[in-house]
Amino acid sequence: MWLTPEEVPVKSALKLWVTEKYNGFFLLQRRRGHGDTGGKFTGMLVGALDTVLDSNARVTPFRIVLQAPGSQVSWVIASGASLEEVKTHWCWLEVNLLDSLSVFENKDDITSFVNGKIKGLIADESGGQQDPEGYREAVVRLEQRFGLPPREKLIARLTCCLWKTHVPRQGWMYLTHNHMAFYSYLLGKEVKLLLPWAEVTGVERVCVGRVTDVLRVRTRTRQRDFSMFLSMDDAMATITQLTDLALRRVLPTAGLRTPHTLIHTALTKRALEDHALTQDVLSLFGLPRTESVCEVRVCALWTPHLRSHTHGTLYATDSYLCFSSREPGVCSLIIPLSEVLSVEKAETSSVLPDPVIVSVRGRRAFQMVGVCDRDTLLEAVTDRLRMLRWKHAIYKGQHSQHTPLISPTPYYTFCYDTDGEADKSQRHVISTRPLISLNQSRMPKHKTAAERRKEALWEERFEEFGRGTHMFRTACLHKLVAMGIPESLRGDLWLTLSDASSELAAHPGYYAQLVERSLGEVTVATDEIERDLHRSLPEHPAFQSPFGIDALRRVLRAYAHHNTHIGYCQSMNILASVLLLYAKEEEAFWLLATVCERMLPDYFNRQVIGAQVDQSVFEELLRERVPDLSQNVPDLSALASVSLSWFLTLFLSALPLASGVCVLDGFFCLGARLIFQLALCVLHTNTHTLCSSSDEGHALMILTSFLEQVRHDEEECACADEAAVPAEHTHITALLKEAYERYGDISARQLERLRCRHRIQVLQSHEDTTKENAIRLVTPEVSLSAEELSDLYDFIKTAHLISVYWGDGVCVSGVCGEGYQLDLPQFESVYAALSPWQEGAHTDTVARRTFTLLDQNQTNLLTFTQIAHWLDTLYREELNVKIKWLYRLHIPPAL
Repeated sequence: MWLTPEEVPVKSALKLWVTEKYNGFFLLQRRRGHGDTGGKFTGMLVGALDTVLDSNARVTPFRIVLQAPGSQVSWVIASGASLEEVKTHWCWLEVNLLDSLSVFENKDDITSFVNGKIKGLIADESGGQQDPEGYREAVVRLEQRFGLPPREKLIARLTCCLWKTHVPRQGWMYLTHNHMAFYSYLLGKEVKLLLPWAEVTGVERVCVGRVTDVLRVRTRTRQRDFSMFLSMDDAMATITQLTDLALRRVLPTAGLRTPHTLIHTALTKRALEDHALTQDVLSLFGLPRTESVCEVRVCALWTPHLRSHTHGTLYATDSYLCFSSREPGVCSLIIPLSEVLSVEKAETSSVLPDPVIVSVRGRRAFQMVGVCDRDTLLEAVTDRLRMLRWKHAIYKGQHSQHTPLISPTPYYTFCYDTDGEADKSQRHVISTRPLISLNQSRMPKHKTAAERRKEALWEERFEEFGRGTHMFRTACLHKLVAMGIPESLRGDLWLTLSDASSELAAHPGYYAQLVERSLGEVTVATDEIERDLHRSLPEHPAFQSPFGIDALRRVLRAYAHHNTHIGYCQSMNILASVLLLYAKEEEAFWLLATVCERMLPDYFNRQVIGAQVDQSVFEELLRERVPDLSQNVPDLSALASVSLSWFLTLFLSALPLASGVCVLDGFFCLGARLIFQLALCVLHTNTHTLCSSSDEGHALMILTSFLEQVRHDEEECACADEAAVPAEHTHITALLKEAYERYGDISARQLERLRCRHRIQVLQSHEDTTKENAIRLVTPEVSLSAEELSDLYDFIKTAHLISVYWGDGVCVSGVCGEGYQLDLPQFESVYAALSPWQEGAHTDTVARRTFTLLDQNQTNLLTFTQIAHWLDTLYREELNVKIKWLYRLHIPPAL
């Protein structure tokens, strides 16, 4: 292949290279020792040096050098793995350049002409890619060393050591789209390792002996240790990301989708870095998962409450402008572009360099200074702002004629109503008041004073920090939220803190349309919703009447129709019922959508993968942050498993209602971080009693009893008359404050890194369960042994993986409850290996007929069970059964 011309001294070139041809301007050379027989020491030594020094000569032992007559400097312009490959370039040079070079009188002109020509050839081959020779050389090495097809794209190449029997082997790690490869060659000993990402079950950093920083890659059969990376953090992040993405593609039963930022983007190292940044930003600010980070700028934001500029970073996404202070917790800001009126640049001065003014609704403006590349940023944001307004105008125009079913006043159902027809006629009328407003008369009178004090504190904050989604968010806000949001402001603040208000404003009338479309719809989701309706806060008066039940039904059915990928999942009913208490019906719908799609992605599906991942993350944090508990209770998996319900219901099912609502306040403010912080704090508080517990059941009773005693002000007053001697209670406000102060350093970025790593373990565990279930179901029906069925499952899985890796890009096969499925092309590719007959001229015909005969349901897919029954017939049944099978291949429907 052609190389960007590289200057080498003539003397240096003659030491390790042997000239095979010379034509006056070019030399064709062979690496000294290459091709020598008899295992000469020179060849072994040169090979070892090439590997250690990362010399291209190990893979490309032939090269072409430009040497102008009389020059003391040579230029390497081409290299090849074989003599035939490099001779192709040699012939091209002789035919196209050799005669032209004789007209030049100056050796410098010869060098300039040839180098320019070679660079042009490289540019043509690489499509204008700058400096591609290093990447191209690495691709050639990868293909030659491991025999991977050209469609296997190289993502990164890292220098490192592989530890084998306590001996480090220095070499190179190649990270591709589907595999991790390692190659080492030292003193005649070659080490090769090729590992598919789909087989990786875990990636972690450990200490091995005296080596304190080792990257361990685990599979189901063994583990491999690597060290001495140039950047361990970078290697860890890249390997974890590639494994996570590969498992999302090849294990579709998990129900996880490939992130949108990587669907239509070529997978490169830069794309992975951009994706990681996007995930961090979305988690930090709680933005929609469809957003992408477009620009990042270091700047300073004017913060009126501090009377100064706060240094930090500005993140511009598709629909938002977000700011985060350099020092965590000082200040953050979220500005939806839907609220922006204009983005302008002000006059630059020595005091205010490169200022940008962002004006929003409500007569507010934000000033940012020191914005790098200000003009480019303003142009990009202005274009997105214009596009967003155009989309909103079109949406509102399409839905302006629709009259929603919204009742101006809530429909009340009294206990003595007997008119069933009236109930049916009003069942689908949308309420415009929170359900809690129906029970204001039941609230104790002393509550009014406490509520007024809270409202006064919040009004003071609004005056100083602003109101709405674009308020300044500081550490003081977190402390104020921990005290509990007043009920009169709770619904509005939930919408503001979670930014669900933006979706509500952008989709007028959409919820009413969903309610209408879901009328009379009968699906698996609607059946599950009907079963769970009366289990949602049955003790609360709001859900003891048809009015509350109907509102909950409408919200859950509308969301199942809105997001068919999720549909309905248990625990959504508990969350939706609490949202309806404090928010209007349409607002509760958008809050539910925000929680399921933004704040807790992948939680609410059949496998609850997101919750299982966070449960695994929580176990690791528990070992790290609560050392006293981990030292006395070696097996923390049982305690961590208790947290699954905490994460799924946001503590609403574990705490009394009033206390659980305070947790929900903090969740909308801080996101999932609060659930981790609170769960850690609960276990830390009960460390002493948990260490003395006798078994897992006793530990569960301790935690359940503790959480049941967590009280809020109103609950303490309500329970004062129920017991003569009040029990010892923990105040929810104190618990939340302690959780924030003790574990507030747990960041969104840290959680994203941990989730990515633990998701690998959860997905592989899910894959193992799927395999076990598939084998268990088919074992009673066939004579094949469990080991044979396991090998067959792995073989079918390999065929599926090959199709995903290097197929035509459209893989119609997948995974069902019975295991992997194969379509006709995949079945044809494996038929010869599975069939007891030798491959012949009619093998493809027999394979197609076999597929047609086995595909009784005409789904164009064969399941693991069908293939297992077919092989059981061919290998284990009586001769007459086999003959009958062969006969059926020659008559309809096989024909």
